[in-house]
Amino acid sequence: MTSLDQTRARPAAGGLSLAVLAPWLMAALFLAIMPFVFTDNSAITIMNQMAITIIFALAYNMLLGQGGMLSFGHAVYMGLGGFMCVHIMNWMEDGLITMPLPLLPLFGGFFGLGFAMLIGSFSTRKAGTVFAMISLGVGELIAACSVIVVVFFGGEEGVSGDRTYGIPVFGFEFLHQIEVYYLTAFWLMLSAALMYLFSRTPVGRMANAVRDNPERAEFLGYSQRWVRYYSFCASGFFAGIAGGLFAINYEILTEENLNLATSGMILLVTFLGGVGFFFGPIIGAIVFTLLATVLKLHTELWQLYVGAIFVATVMFFPGGLAGLLAMHVAPWRLGKMGVLVKPYLTTLLPGVIGGLGLAGATEMLFHAREAATGDEAMGLFFMEVSSHSPVAWAAVLAVTAAGFWLARRGAPGLKAAWDEANTAPGGRR
Repeated sequence: MTSLDQTRARPAAGGLSLAVLAPWLMAALFLAIMPFVFTDNSAITIMNQMAITIIFALAYNMLLGQGGMLSFGHAVYMGLGGFMCVHIMNWMEDGLITMPLPLLPLFGGFFGLGFAMLIGSFSTRKAGTVFAMISLGVGELIAACSVIVVVFFGGEEGVSGDRTYGIPVFGFEFLHQIEVYYLTAFWLMLSAALMYLFSRTPVGRMANAVRDNPERAEFLGYSQRWVRYYSFCASGFFAGIAGGLFAINYEILTEENLNLATSGMILLVTFLGGVGFFFGPIIGAIVFTLLATVLKLHTELWQLYVGAIFVATVMFFPGGLAGLLAMHVAPWRLGKMGVLVKPYLTTLLPGVIGGLGLAGATEMLFHAREAATGDEAMGLFFMEVSSHSPVAWAAVLAVTAAGFWLARRGAPGLKAAWDEANTAPGGRR
């Protein structure tokens, strides 16, 4: 069973316990105060994008983390839900229908659910590689249709709309990004809570059983196909909600929203955060969005660094960032976190410095090859250096070599400290 099923917090006999409600209340409070901390419109837009990615990643984790279904085309359901919501916004502008804007993501969810029911009726008959290849084929098919079926997808230009034609809600017409932020935050909390509750239902728990041992689940009387189908449909519904929120936030949908690249992105986000942990996709979505927005402003090679982080995570931390945090639960309970402080400083800190040095050398090499003739000055870590200067190259390479050497030297001490931090007083681990 996954760590999702190993959660120690349980509802009390007469209702929900404080241990279960506390994280949700803290999350709601955190979302409520964030616009007062980051007041810039660009920051609020990034937070909107982060919230949409969280919903999409949680929906994808219902497939991969809970049901063990690797999908290469799950962006289809988000994109279709978003396209439908843009068309509804246009119908509101033309006066064909009237409705409050906060209900729009619900229509995107039902549209995604409809296509998930249709596609899942044949794709969930098999699991593993067969399901993955079917999802890839369906994703490519819908992406091709987005260029052919212009009346719905708008061709290469996509479809745009105007969110301000909905019925005002409590006087809000959603003209400003902060109004859209609170609408997105509401749907984020609601969707996350519903997905968490789904994971606690018999279907959600049986999805874990079907993932781990489908033959045994069949022996117990549960149809692995129908369990996968119900999980697939629920995932398509919440992916459609994410698509509806995307339409509200950006007011435009294109082929990019449902192609293979977007499906691969959400797979990366989920693995980065931690497959099988409910909060893993949340961490992955936050980290990826920050990398894709903030890092993108400072370097053209941001995708290279994201890919390197993803590869390192899969190789050294298969449980993702959430799994890395979960590894420290035992030392925390044993009261031995202090044992790890010095080894982390003497090993991980030099490793990070070595990685930054390697990134600096990569940036200098890229600038030396791609910059215009005579343009030698470049910005590097808030400094101006010359990409052709032997002194600058020597300094960057020295920092890289020293950082990795110190990290390698401190690795045995870190391993010994880790073993000690995970050992109980009686010698048990």
